[in-house]
Amino acid sequence: MRIAIVGVGRVGSALARATAAKGHTVVVTSREPGRAAEVAAQTGAQPAASAVEAAREADILVLAVPSASVAAVVDDLAAHLRGRDGGRLVVVDPTNPPELDPAGSVAEGIALLLPEAAVVKAFNTIFASRLTDPVVDGIPLDGFYAGNDEQAKAQVAELLADLGFRPLDTGDLLTARTLEHLALLNITFNARNGWPWQTGWKLLGATG
Repeated sequence: MRIAIVGVGRVGSALARATAAKGHTVVVTSREPGRAAEVAAQTGAQPAASAVEAAREADILVLAVPSASVAAVVDDLAAHLRGRDGGRLVVVDPTNPPELDPAGSVAEGIALLLPEAAVVKAFNTIFASRLTDPVVDGIPLDGFYAGNDEQAKAQVAELLADLGFRPLDTGDLLTARTLEHLALLNITFNARNGWPWQTGWKLLGATG
């Protein structure tokens, strides 16, 4: 797959490293071009000048930016997606807002602003440190994802599995709210207890 990653912080950089290591074509971009070029050189990705440039031929675009910056990136992408050839772009939202909104998730907001895209919530329950190390005590961690487009979810599930996670479909995009709560719980455990940010979620028991 051709994967575009907007943002080269901890999550974006780790995801670039993990996906490039699996042989995917990875393009990274940032508001700091020098930093994007640096991460590209370190991970085997290619740098792009903007989110629009990165998205042009992408199969999946990941918005690995702070949740407060999502709207600005989406504004840049909106016109491009309206004229996009080759079907709907899969836009993955891995963000976790610092304060949960009872009215909806970040992913639902993106879907409203980008009706031409197929939005999937994924990777937000996985710490950056685990994106390149998805197995704990011999057990693959779970990669939860949510969305309204089955084909888009299948692509994201394929990527999760390729990176070593067990993909678990939580349902339509409404369940992205639950995934943001689940991520906050893991963040809270580590912050309050001084843990080393290496924990991950695993649903145990018979799953068919």
